[in-house]
Amino acid sequence: MNSNSDNTTTLAENKVLILYLLNLTKREIRQDDLFKIITATNDINYFYFKQVLTDLIDSNLVGTYTKEDESFIKITSEGKNAYMLTKDVLPGIMKLKADNIFAKEFPTIAEESSVIAEFIPKSENEYIIKCKIVENNETIFEVKTFAGSRDRAKRIVDHWRQNATAIYPQILNLLLSDHSKDEQKKA
Repeated sequence: MNSNSDNTTTLAENKVLILYLLNLTKREIRQDDLFKIITATNDINYFYFKQVLTDLIDSNLVGTYTKEDESFIKITSEGKNAYMLTKDVLPGIMKLKADNIFAKEFPTIAEESSVIAEFIPKSENEYIIKCKIVENNETIFEVKTFAGSRDRAKRIVDHWRQNATAIYPQILNLLLSDHSKDEQKKA
């Protein structure tokens, strides 16, 4: 009977931990990013995390939605109320650990989600590449192009991820420059 009681306590702690972290974010977050923080705080496996999260979603304590092909989760008002009523279930040491990990990881996660690049195979020798910059969950820049090989598509994606903050202003400058005046000067 004791192990069943321990499992119930652990389940409750993990639910409250998820609500606690979602309450801290003040905005939506990708499930995988939340898992990174949760697993670093309280060593749980991905399948158990998904089960706990599904319970919270089914109970309408956490909302989920898709935006621009990305799946996000966010605490609901019912979730905030439930968190306020159950926050004492979370041990102080776990809360402190979660705070420290959140403070270290969340800015990195937020930054990662602001530069997005992916490639999708259309055929064996044709790939569609999407490169985006997202701020406050709004796409502020997006470019879509094609590549004739997987290697070339991967190079473009990797280059964008590593250099988007330098490439984006260059593209904007090119779009804003008046090439007709430049051509007249040469003539």
